[in-house]
Amino acid sequence: MADNVTSLFRSTTAHSPSMAALTRESDGAGPVDFCIPCNPYFPTPAMFEDMAGRLRDIITYYPSSADTITAELCSLLRLPPQCVAMGNGSTELITWIDHLLVRESLAVPVPTFGRWTDQPMETGKRVDMFPLQEAGGFALDLAQYAEFIRARGTRVAVICNPNNPDGGFLHKHAIVQFMDAMADLDLVVVDESFLEFADAENEPSVVQEAMLRPNVIVLRSLGKNFGLHGIRFGYLVANPALAGRVRSMLPKWNLNSFAEHVVFMLKEHGAEYAQSLHQVRRDRMDMSGQLSSLPGLTVYPSQGNFLFVRLPVGAEGTVVRDRMLTEHRILVRECGNKIGSSSRFLRLVVRPQVDVRRLVTGLEQVLYGTSRRGAAGPEQATGTGYSSGTAAVDRLVSRTNGAGVRGLAAQAAGAGVPGLAAAPSAGTGMPLPAAVPAPAVDTGGGMPVPAAASVVTGGGAGMPGVPGVPQPVAQPVPQQAPAPVPQPVPQQVPVPQPVPVPQPVPVPQPVPVPAQPLAPVAQAPMPAAAFPAPAAAQVPPQVPPPAGPTPPGVPARGGLTAAQVRGTDGLSMAPATGWQGPQGWPNPAGMDQVG
Repeated sequence: MADNVTSLFRSTTAHSPSMAALTRESDGAGPVDFCIPCNPYFPTPAMFEDMAGRLRDIITYYPSSADTITAELCSLLRLPPQCVAMGNGSTELITWIDHLLVRESLAVPVPTFGRWTDQPMETGKRVDMFPLQEAGGFALDLAQYAEFIRARGTRVAVICNPNNPDGGFLHKHAIVQFMDAMADLDLVVVDESFLEFADAENEPSVVQEAMLRPNVIVLRSLGKNFGLHGIRFGYLVANPALAGRVRSMLPKWNLNSFAEHVVFMLKEHGAEYAQSLHQVRRDRMDMSGQLSSLPGLTVYPSQGNFLFVRLPVGAEGTVVRDRMLTEHRILVRECGNKIGSSSRFLRLVVRPQVDVRRLVTGLEQVLYGTSRRGAAGPEQATGTGYSSGTAAVDRLVSRTNGAGVRGLAAQAAGAGVPGLAAAPSAGTGMPLPAAVPAPAVDTGGGMPVPAAASVVTGGGAGMPGVPGVPQPVAQPVPQQAPAPVPQPVPQQVPVPQPVPVPQPVPVPQPVPVPAQPLAPVAQAPMPAAAFPAPAAAQVPPQVPPPAGPTPPGVPARGGLTAAQVRGTDGLSMAPATGWQGPQGWPNPAGMDQVG
């Protein structure tokens, strides 16, 4: 049974298998889900009982037209219906955006939601992928992104805020500046599917600004916010011309009866929805603190309802995923099949504390337990387009310029891609220094890390060092040989330039070439200084952290604390987004100032 369950992951591409598929291959009981980013507190049990009581009518009869359901939602959100198009999930809307509005090329930071790369490539468009760097905590620098778009000549730009899978957040004023600087593009899409879970500022949505601009679409999810992925409903907001163009292509009954029933229920349950979002934000802080206490595990700051974590050196994500599922009945999202990520990263959905304790216990057993086979091991590349994460970005960006399926086929045939400019060097994502022999890391009686894998990169908790510079590691003295180990004289050891670091022994491995900066911009409407990064997004100078686990609230090298991202002191909660009062319906669109 275990082999049947884990084999489902190997048959998928950019997504995990569905919960229904996993349940069918198990004993009929699904695992604890840390994979699918749902809201665990909404709908309420009473709402589920109401839907169950009306199930016969819901599934027997046709729903109302999409216009009727959209009008009800717009009344709730106080949005003009002519500026809104509702779809059968955000994926349907992304598909129509690609078919109708993306003519030749699309730029998107990676890693991100897979449909933003896969959909345009499937229709033969060029996808210019802007790699988010691990050294910067996967933060998106909008000024560099704008330069990248100008250098590539891209016609459509996408921003996901917060981003999936890392939860990175951009402040509203910075996105508005970016939208204005990209006013000459065919389209700018701001995907706000997870914005309801953010508490970094009071009104982070840009829907009001989108309705006033001719080339901006804001995409929003309902399934993620309401914990109802199975219903498949979401919406976009744009000026009437753009929204109407998409809406005119949608089938009259593209929304199902469950979606209609939920939309017409929502006005009576605004207070419960507000409380659910507040609880998810509290759980996110608690879960981040518990995971940060695990040795070698890096937790990146997030404004979504999930956390992006990097596993300790030597741990391979697919092994961790399979063992968590088969031994602990816990489903996690391993991110090796996400372009721009690798198998060292997991995305973990925020859940109640009782489930988080079970997650932490399972990770302790799998990562450090002495009674079980350890999950540590070198990362394996399978040679497929999605398996190796960062390497996939280099291949698609540098060789084919993300020229869709046809570009990949041409590359494989040795024919090249006609009509495409040579791609500038986009970097290798996460360059590592040459491996330095080091003793096995003691993880408290658990799984030792192989010496060859113990590279000091300055990128994780409990691993001090300077990024990109190999650090000399003192060899341990055996107990039966108390004689001191002779120390090499730095002046007598040849040190390769330009990094004058004394080496105890010559390093036989070649040092990887660091990532090259993006090519200079030939034609940019605004200098990089026109996009000042928000103060909360600036990465402060890093000080080598002490050895051992990363304490809660302390960032790993290159990361930020949650308090720094939220711009608070880390103790007080930021106000919830867009509530009119305990009995009022929440305003996901941020339209509180509209009469």
